[in-house]
Amino acid sequence: LHIAILASMLSLIIYWLIRDSHKVQNLSGKHVFITGCDTELGNSLAKWLDKKGFCVIAACATEKGGQELQSCSSLSLKTVNLNLADSNSIARAVVFVTKETAGKGLFGLVSNAEGIAPVAPTDWLRIEDFHSVLDVSLLGLIEITLKLLPLLKKAEGRVVNLISAKGLMAFVGGGHSLAKWGMEAFSDTLRIEMQHFEVKVSIVEHGFFKAGEVNSEVIQKYLLRLWNRLTPEIRDSYGEKYFVE
Repeated sequence: LHIAILASMLSLIIYWLIRDSHKVQNLSGKHVFITGCDTELGNSLAKWLDKKGFCVIAACATEKGGQELQSCSSLSLKTVNLNLADSNSIARAVVFVTKETAGKGLFGLVSNAEGIAPVAPTDWLRIEDFHSVLDVSLLGLIEITLKLLPLLKKAEGRVVNLISAKGLMAFVGGGHSLAKWGMEAFSDTLRIEMQHFEVKVSIVEHGFFKAGEVNSEVIQKYLLRLWNRLTPEIRDSYGEKYFVE
């Protein structure tokens, strides 16, 4: 019994030593760039890392979002406007990050973005409905990652891609699941390639957040708009009963 207790205590000590060895030390001066910081997950993460002592650069889609975040954060937190569907906006954000890091490189990139994702049967959609989410939540995130890789390699930093687990369940048409699965594949490939440069690439598959729950009334209004723009042939193939149910 005593041997078992000693073995358990020794195991706990080893676990604590290993855990503590992986903690990031000397947070001051380490820059972390986070996308999608207007609301919800990105916003909360930016505030938390700011309190921990990181030099946070928070990308917001709106000026209002950036101002509200700065008003409740330390002076070291910086914000930058970013439209992930616009290559020029991405380029400006990269210039801003490069200037802020001042030759130190980028310690962390946290990618978090949700494009507008119509939820409907596939043949109710048009190609622009897919672009509305893929241009932001897949191609936009890939583009800004590619452009920040030199800074990440310089600091031997890490990439953390936040991917909603609900997007990995393809139960309805649209670009949402396509974007999430695409980011999974991109992350897995990048992880292997960046090992040579000591850059870590991680995926965090998060679940539902109360603040981000989609209002059923909004979904119904969107579905009604899509239904009304369908050709008579497609509407007839489904029937009014299908839409009501």
